[in-house]
Amino acid sequence: MEWPNEMKDQCVQRKQVFLSYSNDIISICFSTVSIFFFLITQLILQVFIKYQDTPIVRANNRSLSFLLLVSIKLSFLSVFLFLGRPVDITCMLRIITFGITFSIAVSSLLAKTIMVCVAFKATKPGSSWRKWVGVKLSNSVVLFCSSIQIIICMTWLAISPPFQELDLHTYPGTIIIQCNEGSAIGFYSVIGYMGLLAAVSFVLAFLARTLPDSFNEAKYITFSMLLFCSVWITMIPAYLSTKGKTTVCVEIFAILTSSAGLLACIFLPKCYTILLRPEMNMRTNLHK
Repeated sequence: MEWPNEMKDQCVQRKQVFLSYSNDIISICFSTVSIFFFLITQLILQVFIKYQDTPIVRANNRSLSFLLLVSIKLSFLSVFLFLGRPVDITCMLRIITFGITFSIAVSSLLAKTIMVCVAFKATKPGSSWRKWVGVKLSNSVVLFCSSIQIIICMTWLAISPPFQELDLHTYPGTIIIQCNEGSAIGFYSVIGYMGLLAAVSFVLAFLARTLPDSFNEAKYITFSMLLFCSVWITMIPAYLSTKGKTTVCVEIFAILTSSAGLLACIFLPKCYTILLRPEMNMRTNLHK
């Protein structure tokens, strides 16, 4: 924990480096941005609750929309687990929290896309797809996909959980206080499964984007998943090539960017229609 001074006649305390709440301007910026987007998400959630019986909210499965908004709110709040001095418990909660919340969010989008496809097929006369239209299918998709991520996370914690690590060798005279992911396989399994869900959602939404429905949100899901995948694919090499608090900044930036992208692509067009174009939010426009 100590290092010789320049004269090499006594020992001095090593400088400790981590992403501090009080000493780093970038921490204040991340906190401000996270709280801002959290409040924006809360505002959008209140708008959807107020207009929950209108066609545009009901047509896009309002229960999934509410679940998606809550998971996005939690992802913005998960940023605060990455700030401050790392300890064992926060190291374990960091990846687990954002991994599960993002999996719930992407699973909700996947369920929305599947419901769009099923609803379109069910409109054909005598279609056997009619029995699949309803909340049971969407709830089952979200529950099944999220459960797999939870199992991956619990297995990771049971076998080799993340822990606090003191890096004494990267920079002379400096201690980098950081989180060791424990099992690299566990970390990449969480990220990889999240990417798999996003890729499947992207492909299905891309195929369903031209289905004839004025309230079809598949094209918005396509854009959001494209942004989501781009952010996390870019994050991996940046994550591997950085050390200490720079690594944490990369993770926080990826969480904020992907969460804000989901919020903007999925919900801002609906809020625009609900608040500024109410004449479009009518049942007569449902199948035009």
